[in-house]
Parts: sequence; C-alpha cells; structure tokens
Amino acid sequence: MRNLWVFILVLLSAAFILNGCNKDKQVVFEDNIMRIPEGFPSINYPVGNEYTKERWELGKKLFYDNQLSKSNTVNCGSCHKPSLAFSDDVAFSLGNNNEIGTSNAPTLVNIAYHPYYTRAGGVPTLEMQVLVPIQEHNEFNTNILELVALLNKDKEYKEAAINAYNREFDPYVLVRAIANFERSFISGNSPFDKYFYQSQKSALSESEIKGMNLFMSNKTNCSKCHTGFNFTNNLFENNGLYENYKDIGRMRLTKLELDRGLFKVPTLRNVALTAPYMHDGSVYTLEQVIENYDKGGKAFINKSAILKPLYLTNYEKQDLINFLKSLTDEQFINNNIFKK
Repeated sequence: MRNLWVFILVLLSAAFILNGCNKDKQVVFEDNIMRIPEGFPSINYPVGNEYTKERWELGKKLFYDNQLSKSNTVNCGSCHKPSLAFSDDVAFSLGNNNEIGTSNAPTLVNIAYHPYYTRAGGVPTLEMQVLVPIQEHNEFNTNILELVALLNKDKEYKEAAINAYNREFDPYVLVRAIANFERSFISGNSPFDKYFYQSQKSALSESEIKGMNLFMSNKTNCSKCHTGFNFTNNLFENNGLYENYKDIGRMRLTKLELDRGLFKVPTLRNVALTAPYMHDGSVYTLEQVIENYDKGGKAFINKSAILKPLYLTNYEKQDLINFLKSLTDEQFINNNIFKK
C-alpha cells in the first residue's frame, strides 16, 4: 500500500510539474547575495514554483527538519552539508536509524541546471526527486502522507504554506518548497570563474592555467565529459573503475546491458570538497582520481571509448589537481544564507 501511494503521488507530482516552465526568469535574491553568475544560463522554473522568498524560506526550514525522517534524527542537510558544497565526506551516508545508504551522496551544487536526477537518471524533476529520500528505507523511511499529516500540526508550516503557495500544507507544497530552496545552490565564483568568465587574469596561478589547458586538451579529453559552465555533459558514462560492477547503474532503469555500470557524469565544481569520489565513494583523493584516468581505467565492456592511458608526468598530474582545486567557490560554501 505504501508503495502504491508513493507511485500515485509521483504521478500527481509529474502532472503538476509538466504543465510548463518559465524559461527566462532570473534568480535575484532580495538581499542581492546571489545572482546568476557570468557565463551561466537562466534557470528554468516549473510553473507554480518560481522563486519567491516565502517559498525559499519554507524550503530551507524543511531541508533542515529532522521530522522528515521516521526516527527524527536526520534531514536533507545531514547528507548534503553546505560546507562540503552540499555533499558528504563519507562513502555512504547514514540515514534513518543509522541505516547505510546505497550510493555516494552527490553535491547539490547547481542542481537547478540538471535535466534529471539520481546517479542513474531515473527522476525527471527536482520536485519528484524530493520523494526519493522520503520513502527510501535507508534514508528517511517515512511516508509522504504521514509526513504531511505530522507537519500540519505545526502552525508555522500551515501559515508558511498559505504565504508561499496559497494552499494548505500538503505533498504539493512540501516537495516544491524543498526544490525551490535547492535551486538556489548556485556556485559560480571560483578562481576559475574569475579567470575565465570575469577576465581576472591573476585569479589563476601558472600551474592552474597549465592544468586548465591540459584538462581541455585532446591529450586528456577531460572536457569531453566534464564540459560547459557546470563541468558536465549530463550524459551517462563508465570510467573503468571496475572490471565488475556490484552497482549496475543505469541498467537498473533501462534493463539494457549497454547501460550496465553507467552513471551520470557529475559536475566538478567544488570537487576538492566532495571526496570521497565515484558512485560508491571508493576513491578518496583527487590524486587517486587522476591515477585512474592516467592508466585509462580498467577493462570493462561499457567503458567510455575516449578513455585511454594518458602517460602524464608528475608535473602534469599536479597541474591538473591544482586546476581542479581552482573550481572551489569559497564565497558559496561560506554563505550563511544556506546554513541551518
């Protein structure tokens, strides 16, 4: 019965969201702390969930509310910490009653620009993604209807729902408010951005510039997958991490062998803060990441065709690492508006 209700609500959520999008509205916070950075496109908002301060504040309150979990011990921010660019520092985060997660918690940076969600890409909207941790047994392990009934006892939530969405606090309000808050996690003021988009030529060191050029060269092909303003092509690839994969990745959704071991290419923004890396958090340092790619990855039938041994020198490896560290946006991770 629980799964049936979740399925019904997912369909209802989709119906509300797919009515249309506002393609041009810019994010402008009333305190002017954040705007769309230079080089970034505007954000597509689902109709009915455009940014407003009231929706954002309600979403922030929900994001950090332990009542979202059945045991009242964890919330969204437990696994997605602002100081870590809304990621976690363990391979698998702990959820309700210390249940261990099944995949590494990804950064939520610039999630407003993602075309689909989860590492296997099985969720088409951010609003619908909110339902995933709520019902997962090893995350919040609760039920959206029970959760709404519980939170409706809170006078502040009831009033906030009316102010934000002009309706009672219900599943529609809950998932949209959290998504509204998450869409504001926009990071685009790193040293790289200052150099590349803002023409501050002193923002990067000589080593970082060498690393950037190497990253974008045909020698490494890094930018074939990690491309554009968000350093991802949003496609599904295999990087030869294993010869055999316990987690079958996108194949779980498509049932196709050609999707075995394929995962969504992650953004590299703030990557120096988001270790451990890979879908299973099995790689702990940027040095180990570079070594895997330098060797061309392990033999796997679905490994990306662009991966090959690079034969990088130690100096080149260090330049690449220094460039990756230049993608850290200190202003973003230290922005108090995102903190509990």
